[in-house]
Amino acid sequence: MKLIVDSGSTKADWIAIDDNGKVLFTTQTLGLNPEILDGPEIVSRLNDRFDILQNKKNATHLFFYGAGCGTERMQTALSQIFQEYFNNAIVEVHEDTYAAVYATTPKGEEAIVSILGTGSNCSYFDGKVLHQKVQSLGYIAMDDCSGNVFGKELIRKYYFNKMPKELAVEFEKEYNLDADYIKNKLYKEPNPNAYLATFAKFLIKHKDSEFCRKIIFKGMKSFVKNYIKQFDNCKEVPVHFVGSIAFYLKDELQETFDKYELQLGNVLRRPIDGLIAYHVANQ
Repeated sequence: MKLIVDSGSTKADWIAIDDNGKVLFTTQTLGLNPEILDGPEIVSRLNDRFDILQNKKNATHLFFYGAGCGTERMQTALSQIFQEYFNNAIVEVHEDTYAAVYATTPKGEEAIVSILGTGSNCSYFDGKVLHQKVQSLGYIAMDDCSGNVFGKELIRKYYFNKMPKELAVEFEKEYNLDADYIKNKLYKEPNPNAYLATFAKFLIKHKDSEFCRKIIFKGMKSFVKNYIKQFDNCKEVPVHFVGSIAFYLKDELQETFDKYELQLGNVLRRPIDGLIAYHVANQ
């Protein structure tokens, strides 16, 4: 039994397949980002799902693609945790960008592949090897155009009284905006980036308002200039995306790309289905 996992900071999608690619079960855990979670918390999240717990000795392979796995140190740390948990399995840990590449890019083709979800990332795939020009410093310093950055922007606008009154009233109805509650979520509880990203749903819901459009296009402009345009051939190859922000704001992405003369390629909410096809073809 092979386990394929696509993990962001908010959630992780799990699919178990046999050697022929038949799906044995699917499940979902909370996100397993090793940059913001310790080992006991990761194991606790695994144990919370009965399908994973009861099959941990049956797994022969674990292919894990995750946010926070962009450095060798984090890959090694998470591999050790998984190897102890799935002690009969061969474990491979890759950064989440590889999942995006395998799910969106035809074999051997060049592309720029981006993630716009809770966090953000961008890489160039030359058909064989992944290249990055921007080293991520995490959600506090970077993550342009991501759910957590949009969420932070909405909270700031609300507290600085820069949000239109009619939207502010709606915002208050949908979220607990008590300052102590927000600070506890940000500084005391795990996954503050995932918490911030929950506010992005409001932005998407009201994306046709002038207020939200300004925030959206400011974020997309920043992502294009700081990430995509780092690559000299950005106008010559398609730019693929995975992630909920890209998926639900696809029209806005297209509008932005038209302005910068870029080619918008495949846009997927989740890469997990494409990963099945990839691993069956390359087993």
